[in-house]
Amino acid sequence: MNTITPNDHDLFYRIALSRVEHIGPVSAQKLLQRFESPEAIFKASVKELSHVEGLGNARIKSIRKPIDEQAVVKEIAFIKKHKITPCFWSDDAYPKRLKNCPDAPLMLFSKGNLLMPSGKNVAIVGTRKNTDYGSRMTEELVDGLKDTDVNIISGLAYGIDAVAHRRAVQCGLPTFAVLAHGLDRIYPPLHKSLAKDIIINGALITEYPSGTNPDRQNFPLRNRIVAGLSEVTVVVETGLKGGAIITAKLATGYNREVAAFPGRVIDAGSAGCNYLVKTHIAQLITCADDLLDMMNWQQITHKKNVQAKLFTCLSTTEMEIVNLLKDQDAMHIDELMIRSGKNNSTLAALLLSLEFQNIVKSLPGKRYRLC
Repeated sequence: MNTITPNDHDLFYRIALSRVEHIGPVSAQKLLQRFESPEAIFKASVKELSHVEGLGNARIKSIRKPIDEQAVVKEIAFIKKHKITPCFWSDDAYPKRLKNCPDAPLMLFSKGNLLMPSGKNVAIVGTRKNTDYGSRMTEELVDGLKDTDVNIISGLAYGIDAVAHRRAVQCGLPTFAVLAHGLDRIYPPLHKSLAKDIIINGALITEYPSGTNPDRQNFPLRNRIVAGLSEVTVVVETGLKGGAIITAKLATGYNREVAAFPGRVIDAGSAGCNYLVKTHIAQLITCADDLLDMMNWQQITHKKNVQAKLFTCLSTTEMEIVNLLKDQDAMHIDELMIRSGKNNSTLAALLLSLEFQNIVKSLPGKRYRLC
């Protein structure tokens, strides 16, 4: 270790832990919860390691093997040379939404200006063999989100992924591409130019060290990061099999929202989306407004319009209802009736007037919220 600086000490052990054979994200998280640092894990005795639940002899032997110092030092040199930002599972900068996933990667490597997505993240995924319909729906979706504060997450693959990234770049929306290989290459090579555009207002993200090839088994693992980073995963166009279906099911497993654009029942390329809707894995959407409404984000995009109306065209009684709905996700009409002191007919008339002015929205179950 005499070839690295004192400042690289912690990074050395973090990378070393991420490279230990048979130690995946779940085992690594258990180890970190018991020991104070990666270095402490490597210095722990066999007896101490044996107290970690589910570790087993094979994993303990892997931890106790000598660290491949040359490989770790080489990775640190690569990180420095190419201005890669490493992010460890216990770092404050590690995306909190992803960290909540039980199989979150131990290390993330990113290259770009924003490094890690924060705020509202929308994953847009789909087939690599998209039709004109798929391209149009993807572009219209991103266009409809350009005045919001969302980030677009995808996987830089051919097809829907590339369309989503490219449109986000054109609209000035931050976009993040999750890769299934190291940052020493771009796959597919055709997307090198797009990758350069992405890092201007976003980043390339991977859990894989340099030298990792885009092997087939890496892509489903990549998809869990796409789903884990995002509040909602939107499937635009896909068949019954493929990465988009995997990503949607992973998102459901993480208790995240899933949305899908429907397609004609005779189109094989939309069979996956129709299946997701039919089986209630995904909610059907047809445009960006549907997605914003589904996520209850409409109140953000229409906030300025609502505020203008609040001060110019509302009566005193209408303002009372608006004030009751402020800072509420939604309120049942019975609660509104109790808190406002209005009788049923008066309250219904007020709510109808506010709906006509696009200030209040009626939701299923006799609930109401501000637009």
